[in-house]
Amino acid sequence: MDKTERTIIGKDVIESLTTSMYDDPRFVYREYIQNSADAIDKARKIGLVADGNIYITINPEKRRIEIEDDAIGIEKDNVVEILKNIAQSTKQKGVDKGFRGIGRLGGLGYCDKLIFETSSQGENVKSVMIWDAKKLKNIIADRTRKEEASAVIDAVTSFKQEKENPDEHYFKVILEDVTNDALLDVKDIRQYLSMVAPVPFKKSLFSERISDELKKESIKLDEYNTFVNTEQLFKGYNWYIYENDQNNKKKIGEVIDILFFKETNKEGELLFWGWYGISEKNQSLNQINFARGFRLRKANIQIGNDDTLVKLHRDKRFQFYFFGEVHALHQELHPNARRDYFSENVICTNFEDKLKAFFHSEIHKLCYDASKVNTAIKDISGYADLKTDFEKKEKEGFINKAEKEELLQKLEDKKEKAEKAVITLDKLKANNDGASIPINKIIERATSKIETTIIPHEIPETEIKDKSAFRTDKLSKLNKNDRKFLGEIFTIINNVLTKDLAENLIQKIEEKYK
Repeated sequence: MDKTERTIIGKDVIESLTTSMYDDPRFVYREYIQNSADAIDKARKIGLVADGNIYITINPEKRRIEIEDDAIGIEKDNVVEILKNIAQSTKQKGVDKGFRGIGRLGGLGYCDKLIFETSSQGENVKSVMIWDAKKLKNIIADRTRKEEASAVIDAVTSFKQEKENPDEHYFKVILEDVTNDALLDVKDIRQYLSMVAPVPFKKSLFSERISDELKKESIKLDEYNTFVNTEQLFKGYNWYIYENDQNNKKKIGEVIDILFFKETNKEGELLFWGWYGISEKNQSLNQINFARGFRLRKANIQIGNDDTLVKLHRDKRFQFYFFGEVHALHQELHPNARRDYFSENVICTNFEDKLKAFFHSEIHKLCYDASKVNTAIKDISGYADLKTDFEKKEKEGFINKAEKEELLQKLEDKKEKAEKAVITLDKLKANNDGASIPINKIIERATSKIETTIIPHEIPETEIKDKSAFRTDKLSKLNKNDRKFLGEIFTIINNVLTKDLAENLIQKIEEKYK
């Protein structure tokens, strides 16, 4: 064939299918876990394993990573064909989790040597495929030569076979001399995989609720026992809400209920099913809550990251008001090559339209109603707090008449706000009839923390004594004129200094003249 007629695939395509395809190097764990999950599925189907396990070993000192499963392995006669060829996957699209035959190359960009070891039950052979990643990078970097991709692969790969126990069955990926520090951060990788990998929930009331709902809907989510340095991995939800940062972490709330949603297409086929947790304040969760956001999943493996579904919200902020998952269930929803979204097709468009409608209606309304609840609770609590302060002042004494009058005016203003707040809460309840309605659950939890005397439909009046006590009245060491003069001093102190400093100084003076 004439050279001008033969199609040439250059060596740069190898780089495009490895490091250039992904923004986050940690994707390599996801790709290898995905392959292990497919192998475990096959092993389960033929009864080779009951559960199947995935073992990840990260050794920062040796800069070595191993990812191994105890699944079906690859038969010795198929190893070269499967592990050396590119985009020649034997997996079924729409059935297996991976199907493009490129994910196993991911590690090439982040180590000096990528090794695959595998054995199939009944064969006394361990097959070893070695990719010299360092040599590959040097060849690609050499712009003076224009090798073809196939020739480069032949130059950087080697294959050998060794004896193995015929009862063994496994597939192992080894990254030697890892070049990227992020891949060796055990704590970070464990956290990353707790949201990305198809692992089970830790046992809790809410995880049991999710499990029961899945059974009721006859939906099975794939789960795999996965271990990082011998410690089993679970999904990263802990149902508490925090603020600040890791060095000053403070718990400020918790999930109070789990809600479920689903949608089908016009043929009645399930497009997606999901859950989300509501909290007392239903407010934006900052980044310390690393599990925040509606997470998109296919085959229980995360698609994209925490902001992948932002584009479908009416108000982008509301993506991060919740912990939640959207499980894409339709067989025609295919993750794209980067696995950051789905390949475009009619089903994907239908999926987006239905999910967008859910976000724009239920989620949007819930967030705005919850904002009204938060404001109302703040106004009611503000009145209750000032009422307590006023009653304390009446008991301990005011600095002067002006302070009393000012507090009375503030009290009246806050009382008016509190009365309007109660009306707001009543209206929200009336418009959302039913104890199971999300906003009513939020109202119930939020109002349960306020004094019972403040919540009823009428805000109580503050009893005001006819004759007010003043702080100088208690200064028995002083005569009437001195107390009057000191009262003027207290007024100046109160006007000039901050509230805390003024109170501290006045108390010191009181201690001296009582």
